[in-house]
Amino acid sequence: MAADQSTISGIAGRYATALFDLANEQNALDAVQADLATITGMLDDSAELVAVVRSPVLSREEQSGAMAAVLDAAGVGQTVKNFVGVVGANRRLFALRGMIRGFNERLAQHRGEIAATVTSAAALSDAQQENLAASLKQAMGRDVTIETSVDESLIGGMVVRVGSRMVDFSLATKLASLRLSMKGVG
Repeated sequence: MAADQSTISGIAGRYATALFDLANEQNALDAVQADLATITGMLDDSAELVAVVRSPVLSREEQSGAMAAVLDAAGVGQTVKNFVGVVGANRRLFALRGMIRGFNERLAQHRGEIAATVTSAAALSDAQQENLAASLKQAMGRDVTIETSVDESLIGGMVVRVGSRMVDFSLATKLASLRLSMKGVG
């Protein structure tokens, strides 16, 4: 089992593994994954929520209370609410994104899939995600689950990470590379 968790380490890894084991025991892997996707979406959409999660000024009670209210309003299941409550009580909300990523990696391993992280300059459509998943499946020889995020500083293109491999197709990197090569010309 330790070999399966080689990519999941540190605080986030321990919490992710504990949540995965609990969800697996409760036969609630899909429900927990959906709830974690809801939390990820809320963190992506709300700078205020990110500030609450990362704030060293707020007490653990204030952070936990705010997260509980947000999760209640979002209709998140009890298992994930309890998990986030423990994370908040232990003052570890700053690592919540890593915990979610670790859970998704562990779930992908359990299902025999490979987890890929794709950062693009603009949100990918469902069709683009399906095409990317098909291409990655063909290249990797296994099913691939894709976690997407948007980083407008890439200008265009995307960065794909699968395990320890990274392929950078971003326009920002190509421009930086061109800028560097032009320095040598003059």
